[in-house]
Parts: sequence; C-alpha cells; structure tokens
Amino acid sequence: MISSTNLPTPARALAIGAHPDDIEFQCGATLAKWSAAGCEVSHLVLTDGSKGTWDAEADTRELVRTRQEEQRAAALSLGATGEVVFLHHEDGELQSGLAERDEVAYWIRKLQPDVVLGHDPWKRYRLHPDHRHAGWLAVDGIVAARDPHFYKAHDVAHHRPGSLLLFEADAPDHVEDVTGFGESKIAALLAHRSQHVSTMSIAADDDGTQLEAFGDKILARLAAAGANAGFQLGERFKLIDQL
Repeated sequence: MISSTNLPTPARALAIGAHPDDIEFQCGATLAKWSAAGCEVSHLVLTDGSKGTWDAEADTRELVRTRQEEQRAAALSLGATGEVVFLHHEDGELQSGLAERDEVAYWIRKLQPDVVLGHDPWKRYRLHPDHRHAGWLAVDGIVAARDPHFYKAHDVAHHRPGSLLLFEADAPDHVEDVTGFGESKIAALLAHRSQHVSTMSIAADDDGTQLEAFGDKILARLAAAGANAGFQLGERFKLIDQL
C-alpha cells in the first residue's frame, strides 16, 4: 500500500549499492531528479564487481577497473555532483560485520546525507548474498553513524540522516515521481557497458534492436511503479523516517 510520495528534495543524498550498476537499476531516476533540483548525490559501492561477467576467461582485475570507470560515468549521467566511493570488498564475499559497518558509518558521517538509499535487507527469497549484506550495512550503518558513542575513532562527527529509502522492497509504501527522468536512468545504466551482455541482454553485435528493447523494459517498469500513485513514471521504496 502506497502511503507517501515525493520527499522534499534533500540537500545531500547517499545511495549505497552492493555492486556497480545496482544503484542505477534501483533508484537512478530518483537520483537524477534530485540532482537536477540541486541535491548533492553520492554513491557508495561496496564490492569490486569482479564477478560481473559470464566469461570464465575474463581478466577480473581489468574488469574491476572497468566497472569503476563505468560507475563514475553513470553517476555523471545522473547529474550527480557528490562522491563516488568504492569499498573494494570482493564481489560475492561481502559480509555485514562490525568492520564493514565501521566503513559504512564513516562515509555516512563524512558525507552527511539527509537521505540514504539502500537495498531492503528484509526482502524474501533474495538469491544474491551481497544484496542482503549491503542492506544490513545501510541500516546498521545509519544506527552507528547517528550515535556519538559508536566508532569514536572516526575523524568526523556523528550524523543522523532524516530518512532511509529501501529499494527492492517487499512492502513498498513510498513512490517518487520520476516522470521526465526515465531516459536519464537508461543512459546511466547503459554507461555500464561491461554489463550489456550479462545483465541487460544486449549483445556485442546488437544492431540497436536489443538496446531499444532494454530501454523500453526500463520505462515499462517505471510506468508500472508510478501507476498506483498516479504518476507517469515512478520508483518505489520502503520509507523509514524515524531514524
């Protein structure tokens, strides 16, 4: 049940994703909208994306470098003006322990977002462990970042965000109207060129047909997400604002 729409544009937002491209898939249009309205948008990518290929012979060290370049390009496509931070945990082996929580809390404190966006850790039947752990790190990182007695060795002060938006949520209750920002989301996703074949079903020798079909699929998803709230295009979240 959708009970709220359209947060006020935050001064600063931080999106926390398990892998390069997760943020663009799940909340790219919202970030583009906020960026256009003057929000400082930052990305925090937790893993190195080194397993993001079906090619068993791929040079994974080169893939890591490529995916970082692609992530920076994607952020620019969204108009993001904040930081793009990589924590470099190995793809597929992310944990949500105290050390990892320390890292995430540090960046929440340093970047001081009004809104944090992240994976919903309570989503049922989720296959990829990195998404589960990334969700817990976003939630637990906020709790640690807001309290002055957690991680007192940090060289930045504690910080309490105003809202948390969880994407991939089982029970979304909030929709952002992203009408007019669908193409920005698509452009940011297509910046992740290393993922065209494995994630987007766009062949290397595509004549443009598969690329167009991918864009149409993204717009259809946005249209479905916005429909219940009366928007042409939307992105859905679980909103937690008692932080």
